[in-house]
Amino acid sequence: MSVDFNRATGLLILEVVNSNPNGDPDRENDPRQRPNGLGEISPVSVKRKIRDLIEDHDGVFFQSLPEAYIRQADLYCILESRGRDRAAITKEMNDSPNFMDSTFVRKYWDARIFGNTFLEDGGNKEYIKTGAVQFGMGLSISPISIVRHTNTNKAGVEEGKKSGMAPLAYRVVEHGVYCMPFYVNPNYAAKSGCTAADIELLKRAIPYIFDLTRSNIRPDMRLRHAWYMEHKNKLGSCPDYLLIDALTPKRIGNAEEPSSSWQDYQDVVNLPEELKQRLAGVQDLANV
Repeated sequence: MSVDFNRATGLLILEVVNSNPNGDPDRENDPRQRPNGLGEISPVSVKRKIRDLIEDHDGVFFQSLPEAYIRQADLYCILESRGRDRAAITKEMNDSPNFMDSTFVRKYWDARIFGNTFLEDGGNKEYIKTGAVQFGMGLSISPISIVRHTNTNKAGVEEGKKSGMAPLAYRVVEHGVYCMPFYVNPNYAAKSGCTAADIELLKRAIPYIFDLTRSNIRPDMRLRHAWYMEHKNKLGSCPDYLLIDALTPKRIGNAEEPSSSWQDYQDVVNLPEELKQRLAGVQDLANV
């Protein structure tokens, strides 16, 4: 399989306002936080939102895609789904002597792009693959302040109770700005089956991963920027860290104190020219 896309460096700049961007089950669903006070957003949580958008073929996002995607919706199914039939998937893994021609590779978008470790007795071990796209840990620029409130319910949820409450169940970050890098690596594409069309679908989904997945505990997630920096070749034409450092907002004032608004940061809206010249192109996917 020939690879038809270049390496790329991505960076999500996310403002969180009175929301829980990623609850920690080990801490009673508190927003994830490091010992130094910085907030975290796990790669798994963001990939789950992307998968959910693409899996819903009848949803507004998928139905807004170009006709080529809608017409071939069966090529954009999600492996990491509830209720999947493992026996049927094992057959899909082994229905062709050439794994690149198997139903498994052609069917599951997330397996092609994020990789998979779908292990089955007798399954084709060719499918233990690292994906062409990896998301890094999202970290807040400054420490976060967590607010905890009790949820109340007018209708009782226990027998004999006319009302109910969940003490300290509403746990949100007052304000924070998080940076989450992601990396597009064509080196693994030939082994997972990832194509330029798969990468294009990811780019189309990224602007909506928070807007179209809002919830009661996550109502105000503002994707300020979604930088996608394409390198000039498949090997890469600029170190990732230079690009990420250049586009990370700078905290104004005391960086060790939680922020209270977007105005506490110096936004970065352009890549320096000397770095831009080392790339094939720079896009802010959030400006749709």
